[in-house]
Amino acid sequence: PKDVVLVIDVSGSMKDYGRMDIAKEAAITIVETLTVADRVAVVSFSSRAAQIGGFNSLIRATNENKERLIKAIKNLDANEATNFYDAFNTAFNALDKTIRSESTSGCNIAILFMTDGQISEGPGANEVIKLVNDRTGQLSATFDRNATLFTFSLGQQADHAVTKSIACSTNGIWTHVDDSTGDLVTAMSSYYKLFALGLGEGGNDDFTAWVEPYEFTNPAGKMGTTVSAPVYDRSVKPPLFLGVVAVDSYMDALEQVLGEDATSSTMLQRFVLLSTARCPKLGLTECELDALRFLRGREEATCGACNSTYMGIVPETCSFQSDLPNNLWHNTDSK
Repeated sequence: PKDVVLVIDVSGSMKDYGRMDIAKEAAITIVETLTVADRVAVVSFSSRAAQIGGFNSLIRATNENKERLIKAIKNLDANEATNFYDAFNTAFNALDKTIRSESTSGCNIAILFMTDGQISEGPGANEVIKLVNDRTGQLSATFDRNATLFTFSLGQQADHAVTKSIACSTNGIWTHVDDSTGDLVTAMSSYYKLFALGLGEGGNDDFTAWVEPYEFTNPAGKMGTTVSAPVYDRSVKPPLFLGVVAVDSYMDALEQVLGEDATSSTMLQRFVLLSTARCPKLGLTECELDALRFLRGREEATCGACNSTYMGIVPETCSFQSDLPNNLWHNTDSK
């Protein structure tokens, strides 16, 4: 489970090179991958910032709420200037309100910040960096909650200094996305990998994620669900995330066993509990963090805190040798 805030630049320059469409696609992809155990909010900003979808705090990522957010994301339009300060302040205010109202996931926080510009309105770079550091420190001191910031600079004209400084000062990850590739979805893999590392340890060895019951396309009208589990190479430390396995299943048997309708609130709550892992402490070392940064942005994205090679998180490619684990049975923890 996690609290996720997406912060999307909708200033006028986002119309260039199809960046607005790229940001929308990436944001929708993130929203779609969330489960009912997660909370989410989306903030758009230009000269001013506002939470979209008609919400003023984070909401549970149910199918209904996700559809509402996706519709709001698709309707975003680019115009006006670029105000980093108001964007971050709005994001942190939403988190603060959610935590104080006890409607949070109670676990780790991720803020994903996407921009193609430089500050052109509101307080300057130093004030923005101070705001982010102060508010992340407040979350930690007041609520014992750690926030990880993922910042993405789109295009050559985007700010690199502020966005990278924010990521480095908060144990986050900064990534530059070139206009020639425009692959923001792939660039966001660091977000998935960081949280996947947490699920690899801390008593979550047998964790599975259940999708809220939904209507299958074939056969039409049949209610079903999907259960998935992360797969790791546990012969190394930290465990190396390899991918995900998933299985679709009809709801008939579960309805009979549990005595609940697939669309009932009681069934939904059961799925929330099934998809709630033990909240992992993302206690990565500086070298492990820099390894994640290196994966997407090479040396440019690292924060310079590690002078050694990136072992464990970055798979090594060896000639004439498979990249798969040498002893697959080791990863089942069987005796």
